[in-house]
Amino acid sequence: MTRPLCVDLDGTLVRTDTSLERFISIVVHGDSLNRLRRIFATDRAVFKQQTGSLSELAMETLPYNAELVEFLRGQKREGRRIVLTTAGDGGTARAIADYLGLFDDIVAIPGLHGSKGRAIAAELVRRYGNKGFDFAGDSRADLPVWREAHGIVLVGASPSVTRQARELGNVVAEFDARRPVASTAIRAMRPYQWVKNLLVFVPIFASQSLGDWAGLFATLGIFASFCVTASGVYLINDFLDLATDRRHPRKRNRPLASGRLSLRLGAVLAAVLLALGIALAVFVGAVWPLLIYAGISLAYSVVLKTYPLVDVFTLAALYTLRIIAGGVVSGHQVTLWLLAFSGFTFLSLALVKRAGELMAVQQASSEPAETRRGYRREDAQIIPMFGISSAFASSVVLALYVNSAAAAQQYGSPEVLYGLVPLMLFWQLRLWLSTERGNMHDDPIVYAVRDWVSWIVAASAAMIVLLASLGPRIV
Repeated sequence: MTRPLCVDLDGTLVRTDTSLERFISIVVHGDSLNRLRRIFATDRAVFKQQTGSLSELAMETLPYNAELVEFLRGQKREGRRIVLTTAGDGGTARAIADYLGLFDDIVAIPGLHGSKGRAIAAELVRRYGNKGFDFAGDSRADLPVWREAHGIVLVGASPSVTRQARELGNVVAEFDARRPVASTAIRAMRPYQWVKNLLVFVPIFASQSLGDWAGLFATLGIFASFCVTASGVYLINDFLDLATDRRHPRKRNRPLASGRLSLRLGAVLAAVLLALGIALAVFVGAVWPLLIYAGISLAYSVVLKTYPLVDVFTLAALYTLRIIAGGVVSGHQVTLWLLAFSGFTFLSLALVKRAGELMAVQQASSEPAETRRGYRREDAQIIPMFGISSAFASSVVLALYVNSAAAAQQYGSPEVLYGLVPLMLFWQLRLWLSTERGNMHDDPIVYAVRDWVSWIVAASAAMIVLLASLGPRIV
């Protein structure tokens, strides 16, 4: 087989944009932040060159198209010449070529100011002649190259691009059919995490005001606001954690880390979600709690998550902020008792999350994984001690509340609330037992939603609160 097979780099060989990956790496690691202004002052072509000179990518963690790589290895064994092409930084292409050991040559044309496809097509025709090569690509920008190629290899192309390529004729192979963008984007938003935002309904429930329709409507609005805002923050967090997520046994399958969702679309989606969340908060009159939540969440994603203990206290504060926001919009005051109980409870849950992650890292590899956390391997022993202590502290606060004047004023039979104390302690300790057994693979609240025992605990707690509210005073 004499015709070389030329393979596009970004979006084809790897399911990502390596220039944007380098830029994100600069932002995350901060080793060249003082030089970022030079990048922003340039055009797209110089952007690619300068980001290439300011950062290094971990070649082993990039989201390669495994099916295509295996196909290329087969072609290589048959003696075919394989060429890597890119309109980006040539250094990146060389590093990837060295890592894979597949390519005989590299065609890098950095500094393009016009059409990427036409420039690469011209260079390949100059080298190999018209119809003298096959070309593997993924996007509309590759159409000019396919017009000059003998054979077309489609890799992760959209239905419209696939249709246009087939009209050119001689499609010799297709790989990695693109999944619907909508479903991938929704997955990146992590809607299963929205269950945590149900905490905004706690104040109106605790105050026994479920008949307050205006308060319920406002609470529903802030619930929606927190949902879309949290999804925007999750996307930003995924941008910042690209490298570490790809080393994680489960997180590497997230849409951005796996390359199933493009970095550009992810950035646009994050901006839209944050704007929509703020607009909803303004509409229901709770913009400040939402802005504080968003600000702390972003600070957590950027820097706070890297400091041991600061990270879990921040997570506990974010949980508690949801309750505060629910009280603000519904008009039902959040008591200090509720804040104290929720603070200790959420601190325990945050520590459950961190302990589960540390255990997963230990089980996945005997070597310490590179993370953006400040924890060490030996911390997996003391983190559960902190968390279980917090669980007991929350139960003590709850017991003190049941015996307080505040409970006596609010409930007809406050003594019934004592049933909540062992019930909540049982639930939290069961989460810790599940964590120690290696079963805590998700956020603990998300885990609880999928756990039938937690549903029984929740129903029992609701029944206890109802009996305490409606029942006659026992003493």
